[in-house]
Amino acid sequence: MTVAEETEVTLEVGQRTELPALPDPAGHHREREMHAILEIGVRGPSGAPRAAPAPGTGPALAEVLIVDTSRSMLHPPAKLHAAKDATAAAVRMLPSGTAFAVLSGRFEATVVHPGPGSQVLAVARPGEREAAERAVRLLDADGGTAIGAWLDLARRLLKDQPAPVKHVLLLTDGRNEHDHRSRRPLETVLDACAGQFVCDAWGIGDDWDAELLLTITRRLHGRARAVRRESELTAAYEELIAGLLGTAVPELRIRLTPTTPGTVIRQVKQVVPNEQELRPVPAGPGGRATEYVTRAWGDEVRHFQVVLTADPAGRESGEELQLAAVEITVPGVRRPLRLPPPRPILVRWTDDPLDASRQHPGVRRHELYQRASAAVAQAYRAWLRDADGREAADLALARALALAAELGDAQLLGALRLIESAPGTGRIRPGLKDVDWQHLILSSALTTPPEQPSRASSGPGAGTGRQGAGGPVGAGVPGGRDGGGAAPADASAGGTGPGEAVAGGAGSADAGADGAEPADADPGAGPDHAAPGGGGPGATLPIRPDGLIECPDCRWLGPADSVYCGGDCGRPLRGAPA
Repeated sequence: MTVAEETEVTLEVGQRTELPALPDPAGHHREREMHAILEIGVRGPSGAPRAAPAPGTGPALAEVLIVDTSRSMLHPPAKLHAAKDATAAAVRMLPSGTAFAVLSGRFEATVVHPGPGSQVLAVARPGEREAAERAVRLLDADGGTAIGAWLDLARRLLKDQPAPVKHVLLLTDGRNEHDHRSRRPLETVLDACAGQFVCDAWGIGDDWDAELLLTITRRLHGRARAVRRESELTAAYEELIAGLLGTAVPELRIRLTPTTPGTVIRQVKQVVPNEQELRPVPAGPGGRATEYVTRAWGDEVRHFQVVLTADPAGRESGEELQLAAVEITVPGVRRPLRLPPPRPILVRWTDDPLDASRQHPGVRRHELYQRASAAVAQAYRAWLRDADGREAADLALARALALAAELGDAQLLGALRLIESAPGTGRIRPGLKDVDWQHLILSSALTTPPEQPSRASSGPGAGTGRQGAGGPVGAGVPGGRDGGGAAPADASAGGTGPGEAVAGGAGSADAGADGAEPADADPGAGPDHAAPGGGGPGATLPIRPDGLIECPDCRWLGPADSVYCGGDCGRPLRGAPA
């Protein structure tokens, strides 16, 4: 077996290893948090046929397609026509032997194919696909929207399916307005569905709810997307199904084993290409290991943030210790697979407050994305108040623009500029519709890794702390910010103007993550970009004798080159020394 014929899984750990050994002002040694970024990549064998299951394993995919057929899908009728076209195209792409069903969603869900009342899935063959397409073409729309009932029926149909990838593709044009009519509310259904299948959710039309789609997909390990024009849906579905059929690893588990007494795993979550909380599952009888399940990997790279707590009591400063071991396991895969060796998560207790205050760029980058998403949500809520919220909405938009510029995320900047009245104003344009905000909310939920600086310019381990992250697993997630799915149309409309931070690419993003402010990172900053209590953009904050600066609002102490406060207020430190 050659390397080219194997599926390869790669793992790198990036972190700042230093944590403060000094007690807090009261003299107590409290638990300290260690944050690490796991960069995990999967590369399928070159030239391998797509969706080819290993010999003797059966079909690789079981698929349930849910079509919203509530009455609103007829206003305009183009929505229902597009849904039929896209669903039929997806059915045609399913390889022979694939288990599948098509559901119609209203107050309740019904099986369109293989037929009403069916308790089993159909099996894709030429005649079966044609029958499914005929049934889809006959769909009409009436009734309301109760998405919990739709997902619950999908769960029951997929329950006993042996396929390694179980997937639901949900399309809706509305909000979950009739959840109260379901036997089980959506929240309860999501609990029952978690871990049973992956769900991607799509919005179409002008009245869908981005937060609803994100809630569903974050719980069910999928991605939330939308189309701006009905005609784009078929191509988007075809791209998504093609990605599913190219799945290289149906399930991958991150195993964490604490190795130092007092080490506790507090949180594990995916942070690239979108945020998803991972729930622990037992790693087996005995031992201290815990596993976190991720699903449906194609050729791609994802980042995960691990938060551990540890106690420095009894440890020497400067001593580098292993807090935990990280291992990748892939259960039940019969095809050739090459796994990485276990990697350590380290800690070095230090008495230097400057060392202890630094963050790994990946951790900082995720914090910036969280703040950008929160700023978008704040701008939307203020916009809903019309004239009463206009000033607050403008301030929040300007803050989101500044964060996107620091991140160097061109697509997020483009999505924000669809909302901005004119480039550089930091103000919301008149005449917006609610759906414009829903698209922006989805865009702000997508994340990208920083582009890797060249080794020649960065040197070994540059920007990664003592341990470093090694070489890049990959340039990023294939297909852009959403990992291979169709990006919202016009997501980058408006482009970027000359001299803006995004033109700097990785340099701007990495510099911002490490605390150094990129040049021109804040074109057209709104009025909230001046540092409250610390002067305007040209002002400076005094550097203390210990090399730190102090936030004038919440008194947080941090590195002198910090761009944003790392404390409770999170305000821009625009006056930080260059």
